[in-house]
Amino acid sequence: MNEHEGRHPALSDSPGDRHAPSRVSIAQAILAGAALLGVWWAGMQYLPTICPPGLAARRWVLAAAATCALLLAGLLLLRATHRARPATIGQTAMSHARLDGIIRSTTDAIITIDAAQRILLFNPMAERVFGCAASEAIGGPLSRFIPERYRAAHEHQVRQFGSTGVSDRRMGPQRVLYGLRADGEEFPIEASISHDGKLFTVILRDVTERVKAEAELRQSREELRALSANLQQLREQEKRRIARELHDDLGQTLSALKMNVFALHAQLGTHTLLNDGVATQLQRMVGLIDRNIASLRRIAAHQRPVMLDDLGLAAAVDWLVGDFIQRYGIDVKHSLDTGDLVFDSDAATAVFRIIEEALTNVVRHAHASRVDLSLSAGDHHCVLRVGDNGIGASALPAAGNKPFGLLGVRERANALGGRVFIDSMPENGFVLTVVLPRETVRDKESRP
Repeated sequence: MNEHEGRHPALSDSPGDRHAPSRVSIAQAILAGAALLGVWWAGMQYLPTICPPGLAARRWVLAAAATCALLLAGLLLLRATHRARPATIGQTAMSHARLDGIIRSTTDAIITIDAAQRILLFNPMAERVFGCAASEAIGGPLSRFIPERYRAAHEHQVRQFGSTGVSDRRMGPQRVLYGLRADGEEFPIEASISHDGKLFTVILRDVTERVKAEAELRQSREELRALSANLQQLREQEKRRIARELHDDLGQTLSALKMNVFALHAQLGTHTLLNDGVATQLQRMVGLIDRNIASLRRIAAHQRPVMLDDLGLAAAVDWLVGDFIQRYGIDVKHSLDTGDLVFDSDAATAVFRIIEEALTNVVRHAHASRVDLSLSAGDHHCVLRVGDNGIGASALPAAGNKPFGLLGVRERANALGGRVFIDSMPENGFVLTVVLPRETVRDKESRP
């Protein structure tokens, strides 16, 4: 590519531009000479009226002096003009060279087209982006670098921009457009457009790597969420298994042991008279077994309430609220109004765990004395709301501490296609709201 290819039309120096200063100088000299001649002629006509005829020589001297003075002034004016004009020309050339250097060195592709969308400027970055030399692109249609399915929309966009001056194409976050390389490969771009008279300038940026990175990031997030959901499901299955084994196997063993102690007490009492020490010891054994059975049931219930699988979400929430009040002494007002909505197993587990985590946060951070819990179902959404009268935003974890509890709530809600909202002000309580799609949480067998 020679030194003029790919340059902006406004930056090209034509022969007329190079000779323009000399033509102006000649015109100024002619005008100055005509002015001097006119002054001299006027002076010759006017001097006889103010000077006596005998003073003809003096008249000629005065006229010559005036003519010389005017001639000298004209020469000085022309000299000043010739001195100023090269500086102006030099500044203009320097500005053009600077702009041309910017266009050539920029990391964005710059293309200028005329009203017929013929390419007039094709900078070096455009050559690299589209894989086409400027000598081949200049003079050709811009449409060769646009995929065929987008050409009509692009032409309409350019016409609209030319008539209104308004365009939705700006650099930055926006919908991605597509360009076409010389080898036929499509690639994503960002574009902005401007126009000056009948010329349109498009600035393009190849965002292939960015789009690829964003796609990989989205895929990574989706995979992490899928992994998180799978881990939570496996965890719930393991908790269910442990709870069942604790309740059924170990619980039955302790119950059998208690019955054996009662039988032993009865047999000993039948054959021999028990002393007070032996009877007391047997009673202590029965009491110890009862405490172990109670602890076992509590541990199994906190692993996963059996009633969640057997009796449903409402019964499990009632048990959770009752246990919370008994253990921590915090008043809980709860209301469950789900109508005829039947939660499927995964959704019921997620909602139960979200409520459990919200109540745990109240104990750990809120310093509250009252909790309001509500679960309602509308035509399209199911809304869970847990609020307290605690210390509010100051109860949130510090910046260095990861709020894993709230992250778990968000992940459970996201797995069901829901959203999580937090409303909190210092000393004004904390409200957690979870909105879930009704069709996502509804049991498939209950659908009409």
